[in-house]
Amino acid sequence: MKRAVGLFLLILVFVINANAQGFRQQSRQLVDFPTAGTLERGSFAIDLRMYNNGGLIGGVGVGLSPRFMFGLSFGGENIIGEGGVNWNQTPGIQARFRVIDESFGMPAVTIGFSSQGYGPYRDNRYVNKSRGFFGVVSKNYAFFYNLGLHGGVNYSLETDDEKDINFFLGADLSLNREVRIILEYDLAINDNSTDAQFGSGSGYLNAGAQWSFSDRLFLQLNLKNVLENGPGQVSREFKIGYFEYF
Repeated sequence: MKRAVGLFLLILVFVINANAQGFRQQSRQLVDFPTAGTLERGSFAIDLRMYNNGGLIGGVGVGLSPRFMFGLSFGGENIIGEGGVNWNQTPGIQARFRVIDESFGMPAVTIGFSSQGYGPYRDNRYVNKSRGFFGVVSKNYAFFYNLGLHGGVNYSLETDDEKDINFFLGADLSLNREVRIILEYDLAINDNSTDAQFGSGSGYLNAGAQWSFSDRLFLQLNLKNVLENGPGQVSREFKIGYFEYF
């Protein structure tokens, strides 16, 4: 009995420690969706995302406090290629505040705003709408190196004729300190457009694989719209991210 109790306490300490460390290692974004992660105070992150039609989006985020971060992004289509560049109409703005830190019994909870959508910009909206106002919860578990589960709700300002509140969920699994795999699903109940160039309300399934070959730099390959919602086919995107302290 004493050995069993001792083994249980040892496992409990390991799990608590894994949960405490897991949030610090957790990314701030899956493929398109935010997690409850925020940048540490006095740090910044730069990322460059390449998508179809020669598109590029560059962004920078800054940790202003242990709980609050702010960011800007901008991009457009045909930046790589020939002919004129189709710039996005406005820069993207992101801000998030972590309301509750993750603990053994509680997930992390973050609220925020993001006007940065993804994919081509058409008719005053992105093909994949921006989150707008959102709330997200994240919880990490000691499975392999780390398993993160995430779920959120959002209200996009790119409403057109769809003004519903939307939901999204995802997971990321770190196989070791370098390799991380990602899966996310957007219910897209706020995107049941009759326009043939947008989704039809059946949801978006995205997947990704990330390689962190240093503590500061990572590469990520994404597969977007795996279920081929709407007219779009599966698209491949590439992302580079860099993290540093001031």
